[in-house]
Amino acid sequence: MRLYADFNAKRKRKVAEIHQALNSDPTDVAALRRMAISEGGLLTDEIRRKVWPKLLNVNANDPPPISGKNLRQMSKDYQQVLLDVRRSLRRFPPGMPEEQREGLQEELIDIILLILERNPQLHYYQGYHDIVVTFLLVVGERLATSLVEKLSTHHLRDFMDPTMDNTKHILNYLMPIIDQVNPELHDFMQSAEVGTIFALSWLITWFGHVLSDFRHVVRLYDFFLACHPLMPIYFAAVIVLYREQEVLDCDCDMASVHHLLSQIPQDLPYETLISRAGDLFVQFPPSELAREAAAQQQAERTAASTFKDFELASAQQRPDMVLRQRFRGLLRPEDRTKDVLTKPRTNRFVKLAVMGLTVALGAAALAVVKSALEWAPKFQLQLFP
Repeated sequence: MRLYADFNAKRKRKVAEIHQALNSDPTDVAALRRMAISEGGLLTDEIRRKVWPKLLNVNANDPPPISGKNLRQMSKDYQQVLLDVRRSLRRFPPGMPEEQREGLQEELIDIILLILERNPQLHYYQGYHDIVVTFLLVVGERLATSLVEKLSTHHLRDFMDPTMDNTKHILNYLMPIIDQVNPELHDFMQSAEVGTIFALSWLITWFGHVLSDFRHVVRLYDFFLACHPLMPIYFAAVIVLYREQEVLDCDCDMASVHHLLSQIPQDLPYETLISRAGDLFVQFPPSELAREAAAQQQAERTAASTFKDFELASAQQRPDMVLRQRFRGLLRPEDRTKDVLTKPRTNRFVKLAVMGLTVALGAAALAVVKSALEWAPKFQLQLFP
């Protein structure tokens, strides 16, 4: 009974802190990021409807323009979008009336086609609808359109290029993260030649395609929206690390390891893994991993994604000295290899929130504009069942 009372008291305090940050003038975006990152995330969809727009710097009261064109007839992507949306039945709540679900699927198609029409530089990819439907179910069609449009030109921008080069590049961060934490597991996976294709659907759908419990999906979205665009690949790494023993017990061949890792357990300790991913991001920032990975791969130029809309918010934020030191590579090797879970938790949330506000480059470009990794082999066209 006391544990339940403590839980309720903690929850009420967090709700109060979130509303205080929302009601501040100006809105305390850094505090909202900390709330989204910390245990439990944003707690309810009602709160998400208020906070997600703040995290993406979107005016919730400014509705997106309505296209006067018949996008279903004009869009080159309509048939593929239609097929993907028709396959998305399991993304809707169990027991939802068929008529309501079909109406939401029509809205899902409209949102995707409108965003693509308004942003011709963006290219649809299979799995994009898994992200859009999450926003649709939480905030509704109008606000989902604005939020996903902003997300598509920032966090998801690298996935929406005409080629998969930047997506492959982001996947190439996975093994260096694992190597930093568990060289034995890294070497086993390298010997099995499993590659990183098993994590593709995790990354480009923000795990929406592979997790069956919607509560877990939106909890991850709280986390990802509050952090740097590369955070999903860190979360992918901690899932692999968490399953270390299962992987090492596998036959050391591509088929066995790929089959195991392709199936994500639905009972993962999500809060623990979120905390772990945040720790690893602070301890092994992308700039450090990029240098290490580039030393093993042929360097080549890559396109840079921008995060300009967050620069204004970052102007009043000052990164702490530990974070600056880590980016400059000034920590001693023995310090960098200590168990990251021993670091102060409050400080970690501050660092992650500041990092999310101060970063000015997109996922594939951070610290590697001049030296990108050699791309992996081309992926097959059909990505998902």
